[in-house]
Amino acid sequence: MTAALPPALQDLADYVSMSVGESVAEIESIRGELIVWTSTERLVELLTQLRDDQNLLFKQLVDVTAVDYPDRQQRFEVVYNLLSLKHNQRLRVKLAADDETTVPSVAAVFSSAIWLEREVWDLFGIFFGDHPDLRRILTDYGFEGHPLRKDFPLTGYVEVRYDEDQKRVVYEPVKLTQEFRTFDFASPWEGMQGILPGDEKAAEQQPGGEESKA
Repeated sequence: MTAALPPALQDLADYVSMSVGESVAEIESIRGELIVWTSTERLVELLTQLRDDQNLLFKQLVDVTAVDYPDRQQRFEVVYNLLSLKHNQRLRVKLAADDETTVPSVAAVFSSAIWLEREVWDLFGIFFGDHPDLRRILTDYGFEGHPLRKDFPLTGYVEVRYDEDQKRVVYEPVKLTQEFRTFDFASPWEGMQGILPGDEKAAEQQPGGEESKA
């Protein structure tokens, strides 16, 4: 464990380790959240056990997402967020993957994974084996690349929009304004010159012409 857990989460961690230990590579906690690491070979088995065990009943797959760490050998963390309404508990399952890894689809365990895995495939390029309908879901037809990868270029691609004058969808090169590229992250207060509206009240004249020292 990476941090002390509340008693309820500690009990959950102990039970998961005992009941599905063979499917668990590591258990850790970050900011009070329990995270279970597994492998691609054990993923479906683990999620099935977490769903069906009467002391767990994580029957709701809230989300499937990913995080990209380009400098790592296995650059992706694939993340599954689970919810047990019966026991009012949450659990996060993670596994590591790279560009060549085929992650097994969990659509047979949670039907909500069908669209969620399509989104991860579309945006990160992580391939899910045995998925019933692995197509892009957010980007346009013919889109190249996966836009949430950290090495995805910001320019050189096209974007689509509906042109009201032409009454059709048009393709245009992606352009970033110069103001976006050279945005000044300094606080606007630091560069403020002169007197802001209302500041004149701090230098009100007292009767007789002297400024208030309040």
